[in-house]
Amino acid sequence: MDSDTRRRKQQALMTELLERKIRLHAQHLYDQRGQTEGLALQDWVEAESQVLEKNNLAPLYRKSRAEGRSSEEFGASDNAHECADPTPSEAGA
Repeated sequence: MDSDTRRRKQQALMTELLERKIRLHAQHLYDQRGQTEGLALQDWVEAESQVLEKNNLAPLYRKSRAEGRSSEEFGASDNAHECADPTPSEAGA
């Protein structure tokens, strides 16, 4: 495996790990609110902001999201309150 391929795979893994942290934090926010439905996007955005503000890998995560890598690519659940990254259509937009 060449170094460029190895670097891309490492970056994908780091992005996936950050996304998992965000998903878990969004689930925590959802649970704290008494599991009120309809706020999946709000939970995701708040969790993403809080996790990334404390993480030096935030630029890598943002870059991968901008390039179109989605939670589906990493095998995330489609259920928004299992805290996959909700799409605007799931959030009612």
